[in-house]
Amino acid sequence: MKAIVTVLGHDRIGIIKEVSDSLASFNVNIEDISQTLMQNYFVMIMMTDVSSSSYSIAEMNVRLKEVGKRLGMDIRMQHEDIFNCMHRI
Repeated sequence: MKAIVTVLGHDRIGIIKEVSDSLASFNVNIEDISQTLMQNYFVMIMMTDVSSSSYSIAEMNVRLKEVGKRLGMDIRMQHEDIFNCMHRI
């Protein structure tokens, strides 16, 4: 099962490390990653494989939002199907 992780906020040191460490703690594999800086804003999208995780996407989303709050970022995890449907409209 795949999930999309999005990260948005002001750029700072350690964003990728914090997010990837969190995903690793959930036993989630990052399959693809795209990141860019738009002026001072850091934008990242990750395609992840969550099939080996014992956590639900909802549980991981709550924990990632906590990481985001600590970093001053907006971090979200969505099931690939939801992400695809939202972006077809």
